[in-house]
Amino acid sequence: MIARALSRGPARGWPQWLLGTLLACCAALAFAQAGHADLAAPPALASTSTATPAADPTGDGASAPAPAPRIGVATMQPGEVFFERFGHDAIVVVDPRSGQATSYNFGFFDPSEPDFVSRFAAGDMMYYLVALPLQEDLAQYRDAGRGVDIQWLDMEPAQARALQQALTWRARPENARYRYDYYTANCATMVRDALDRALDGTLHAQLSGRSRGNTYRSESVRLASPAPWMWLGFDLGLGPFADKPLSRWEEAFVPMRLAESLGEVRNRAGRPLVQARQQLLPQRLAPEPREQARHWWPWLLAGLLVAVGVVALARRPRRLAALALPFWLLCALGGGVLLYLWGFSDHRAAWANRNLLLLDPLCLLLVGGAIAQLRGRQPGRWFGIALWTVVALAGAALLIHWLSMLQPQFNLQWIALLLPVHAALAWAFTRRRLQR
Repeated sequence: MIARALSRGPARGWPQWLLGTLLACCAALAFAQAGHADLAAPPALASTSTATPAADPTGDGASAPAPAPRIGVATMQPGEVFFERFGHDAIVVVDPRSGQATSYNFGFFDPSEPDFVSRFAAGDMMYYLVALPLQEDLAQYRDAGRGVDIQWLDMEPAQARALQQALTWRARPENARYRYDYYTANCATMVRDALDRALDGTLHAQLSGRSRGNTYRSESVRLASPAPWMWLGFDLGLGPFADKPLSRWEEAFVPMRLAESLGEVRNRAGRPLVQARQQLLPQRLAPEPREQARHWWPWLLAGLLVAVGVVALARRPRRLAALALPFWLLCALGGGVLLYLWGFSDHRAAWANRNLLLLDPLCLLLVGGAIAQLRGRQPGRWFGIALWTVVALAGAALLIHWLSMLQPQFNLQWIALLLPVHAALAWAFTRRRLQR
């Protein structure tokens, strides 16, 4: 999904992606400048002739119903920049009289709004629907090499007119704002909901009872996988909310998933909803990542190897402290971010995150002990207490994982990686007291 500033030379960004940055403790708000270039209309659209008004069949001067517009859903493939990883989409409306194609794009925001950065961090983002010529909307995708396909829908004339009128009304400045949510109110779900209202609930009825077992986490990690820092941020930062199996309806927060589902829906007459498919721009970049099984045992192997290295350095506390210091500092910073997202933000997908027991803010106390070791001083008893408290909380994460049947969180891989490391560090720094 793509987000753009309301200025004509738009700054673009996509928050899903930026949440990954925030959750990875690399909080940043990036906007890439991109200008619009001229783009010839796609053949099928450019050749659309201007329609003439329908003749009055009754001859009494009464106006005939306006011809129905043609409705399509444009799906933009993922790009290479982190905020383009999830793709994008828009509703295309072709006026039957002029042949003009208008793109109704839900991915605009205004970075000049007061407290924009702080509101973004708190999960209080306001986005806009903007109507613009399709050729203008496509220019940036052509320049970036991103493919764009359009699905033309078989809608009843009354439904198509109602959708056109609803989008026209919604695109007015006083109606265009909506509160953005990464998973439940983004560019794809807004397109889905607008179509469903025009189709009298047909989409929801056919998609809500079906599931492929995907989750918000699995889809986020899959699409962010080309950028390791990004998928690691998603995986660490998402809580149990992100691990419930999604219906095909909920899964449509990803534009490409929505396009797949539209291809399987039928209209009220029993015909396929997608009447025709058309490629507007070819995809010159790598395709979206495929689904891959994720195993926890490689993470356990890595954690045990690190733990063995820690135990081997137990007789060299200063060297071990030099290695433990950045580890504890990262854990404390990561835990602070997770604590903020849960307690002080509206990022619901990050609430109740059990990785807070692994990236423990208490590790900030251990940083002081590591500094003391580096200076050749022995920390007080508080250091050992803090060490084993961190281990106990990491062990609690494993216990909760085993017991959480109703609301599981897919974080076994992080438990397998970090619990052995925490335990080995606690033993190495307190081994003499343990032996005594």
